[in-house]
Amino acid sequence: MDTLSRLLDLARPQASLDLRCLLSGAFDVDHAPMEAGIAPFHLVLEGECVIETADGGPVPLRAGDFVLFPRGTAHRVRDTKRGTSTAPLVTGHDGLLPIKSNHAAAAGQPPAGELLNGADLDLLCGRFVYTPGSSALLLNALPDPFRVSLGGAHALGPLQALIGLMRDEAGQRRPGALAIVTALSQALFTMALRVHGDEAGSAPGMLALLADARLAASVQGMLAAPERPWTIAELGELAAMSRATYARRFNERAGMTVMDFLTQIRMTIACDLLRRTQRSAAEVGEAVGYQSEAAFGKAFQQHVGVTPGRYRRLPHNGAPAAAA
Repeated sequence: MDTLSRLLDLARPQASLDLRCLLSGAFDVDHAPMEAGIAPFHLVLEGECVIETADGGPVPLRAGDFVLFPRGTAHRVRDTKRGTSTAPLVTGHDGLLPIKSNHAAAAGQPPAGELLNGADLDLLCGRFVYTPGSSALLLNALPDPFRVSLGGAHALGPLQALIGLMRDEAGQRRPGALAIVTALSQALFTMALRVHGDEAGSAPGMLALLADARLAASVQGMLAAPERPWTIAELGELAAMSRATYARRFNERAGMTVMDFLTQIRMTIACDLLRRTQRSAAEVGEAVGYQSEAAFGKAFQQHVGVTPGRYRRLPHNGAPAAAA
């Protein structure tokens, strides 16, 4: 299994679609912050808009753009001119998804499938639900918001075809369309991660590491054998670099030291094993390189914030479980 596929397998983000926004003229749609373990996303099928957050500048989006909020940040979707919204938002259903619209209300008509025509913005909105802990290595390293342009002339043909298929399925609403669009959302996320990692000047983090072929070999080694007592020299050999060159280049790409990164990998895999298996904490600790349960428990609590037993009892949405 390649490294990105392995990271997605550990994170296991489950896509679901919430609604489709069909908006015209001036609009301002508020999105409240999400709880831990829920990352909302938007895909612009047609038109353009601006995303605004409390802490950052405006993020312009146009057809084919994908934006994800890995930490569930509150945000607003506004028209590009930032006009004063007057038409109320109404919600209906087109047989596939709930439809949120303002031009339907302005026309005095019920929001229905036939009103897809005439909107300035066609926005597909959904979420990825993931398990905090086992997703940390991938999702916590992403910028918030995480924006990738997938529909421009520079985009790969498969990406454009994928977005076109999602648009067609959402518009035609044939049997099984919702299942298809949901599954394609998962594929779209994976492709967005790949495109972001390949972009020049990508911020330090996991995707920057994977885009570096030599460093990616050492990351693959850590993921494949987290129990091994790795040294920087051994990992440097996998990357065909001297110890000093490897450590410096890794720090630049990852934004952290090699050993800190190795600890993150071990804790991510430990979280996954605690969720997916019935192994004891001592067995899980040994599987990720700790010789004693006490040492593993201490490292796990420092990194994840709870004991291994407590983590195992957490519900999958990441909310605290009732005390046993």
